[in-house]
Amino acid sequence: MSDRQPPRRRVPGPARPVRPAARGRTGPGARPARGPGGPRPGAPKTIRLGSPRPRLRLVGVGLTLVMLAFVVRLVQVQAVDASTYAGKAERNRYVGQVLAAERGEITDRDGVALATSEDAYDITADPTMFAPDELKIDDGPEQAAALLAPILGADQEDLVRKLRPDNPSLRYVKLAGRQTPQVWRQIKDLRSALATKSETDRSTVNVLAGVFSVPTSKRVYPNNELAAGILGWVNAEGKGSGGVELQLEERLAGEEGKIRYAQSGGRLVPTAGSTETPAVPGDDIELTIDRDIQWAAQNAISKQVEESAADRGYVIVQDTRSGEVLAMANAPGFDPNDLSDADPRTLGNAALQDAFEPGSTAKVLSMAAVLEENAATPGTHVVVPNRLHRGDRLFKDDIDHPTWYLTLNGVLAKSSNIGTILATGQLGKTQSQANKVLYDYLRKFGLGSHTGLRFPGETKGILAPPDQWSTSQQYTIPFGQGVSVNAMQAASVYSTIANGGVRVEPTLVRGSKGPDGRFTPAPKPERTRVVSEKTAKTLAQMLESVVDDEEGTGTKARIPGYRVAGKTGTANRVDPATGKYHGYTSSFAGFAPADKPRITVYCVIQNATQGSYFGGQICGPVFKQVMEFSLKTLQVPPTGAAPAALPVTFEP
Repeated sequence: MSDRQPPRRRVPGPARPVRPAARGRTGPGARPARGPGGPRPGAPKTIRLGSPRPRLRLVGVGLTLVMLAFVVRLVQVQAVDASTYAGKAERNRYVGQVLAAERGEITDRDGVALATSEDAYDITADPTMFAPDELKIDDGPEQAAALLAPILGADQEDLVRKLRPDNPSLRYVKLAGRQTPQVWRQIKDLRSALATKSETDRSTVNVLAGVFSVPTSKRVYPNNELAAGILGWVNAEGKGSGGVELQLEERLAGEEGKIRYAQSGGRLVPTAGSTETPAVPGDDIELTIDRDIQWAAQNAISKQVEESAADRGYVIVQDTRSGEVLAMANAPGFDPNDLSDADPRTLGNAALQDAFEPGSTAKVLSMAAVLEENAATPGTHVVVPNRLHRGDRLFKDDIDHPTWYLTLNGVLAKSSNIGTILATGQLGKTQSQANKVLYDYLRKFGLGSHTGLRFPGETKGILAPPDQWSTSQQYTIPFGQGVSVNAMQAASVYSTIANGGVRVEPTLVRGSKGPDGRFTPAPKPERTRVVSEKTAKTLAQMLESVVDDEEGTGTKARIPGYRVAGKTGTANRVDPATGKYHGYTSSFAGFAPADKPRITVYCVIQNATQGSYFGGQICGPVFKQVMEFSLKTLQVPPTGAAPAALPVTFEP
């Protein structure tokens, strides 16, 4: 048996309160409190942190709300209001411009340029880019105008009005049209300099950011006044406003194109892409005009108009076989390159737009009717008194004379009014019948109708029906008074006789060349027989007497080596300002070589006030000069045959 005593069990009793260790207690017997985690003497103090979870929850909620706001805004921009914002971006970023088509050239029959185009620019602007909220300044238009005015040569206030229009949403204005490439380069360089400076200097505003250019072209007439009446001109908008430029506007103009591109600060954004519909160039038009002959005609008529102190004059040169117009010159003329100083009365083409009484050059029409109707022959005797009473008038010739004993050929050679009245009186049993026959021939020759050129502003003259002829007109119309024509109509009459009695509709256009370079000839002109070949040949011989016979009135139109057929004219002129007779219309018409015709020349001078006013005296020399030059230019040889020398007078 072990003498160890079993351990005694402690019976748990009430717990004793544990006394906290005395703080700051010192002295003997003091004992630091002991317990788990208690700081040891000399150990550093620690700070217990609160739980981070509430803070994280708060930050998470905040970020969620921010992201939610962004998502809502994104949905609004990209889904709900996508089209609206896209439209605004497009308007502010993209610029659309019209691409002007290159206007076709106008050339003479040999391809020599009479009207062409050079590169130019329309200077434009977007007024919304000059607004205060865009530039952040109030005087953007004023600053821009001050820079642009001296370059464009424009009024500064006018530019300001364009850059600050009444309509605040207006996005396009034209500041200046058809400026040279040098002008646009100046503006572009200045705009770029301002843009560069504004990137580094915030006080600098690029007030030219809203200025742009549209490529276009400027019409140029290399020969200045030459053929201006035919060519016409283009207006400030580049549209044909006269002559062939207007007549063939649709073909010359081509088709405009379009381009749309992104821009920023007035600069192209190359990476943003662009869309373009190319312009289609206009057709080149080739005229029937020969530039050299046109020059000779214009030089001759200009000189004579000046010497005669006349109101104006015109010359037409026509190929008798084809009807092609080789020249159509007017004096005084104008320079289509600069219309600022042009006299409005000189604009247009007087050779087609003036209606005048032709006078004695129209007697060939009466003779054609008499011969074709077999009412007389060139040798028929016509007794011409000094005065002839018909209707309510007493008629006379241009000079007093004793009784003339003339052949029908002599009536034409001496240009007798009385003799013509007597001859045409044989066209019918009554004067009324004679009037109708004559009227029919006048119409066949083209009087009272447009020539077929379809030229802007062309007059068809005045030819009343015979039942409306007054008592005096019944007798004046046979010698070219009481009826009016334009110069082309009159020239066509002589070309018809020269062409064996067949009228070929006059033409000014030979053809056109499209953008593909292919030449398309103009439609062939209409051809109409007016009188027989026999009548035409007889008339040509009679017209030779006017020039070759010493009794004739057209001796100044003689050309050595060539047979010339022609007729003088001196008519009382109706003043367009008053509607009353004042001054004279002087003219000469004819063709050569008379026996094998190639060229018709018709000259008119209106209201000569210095020197002679007779057609043979002032228009005869012009005819000779132009005809001689034309024959040499076209290398037409003399025929060598002797003229018919028909008798002018007879012994009673």
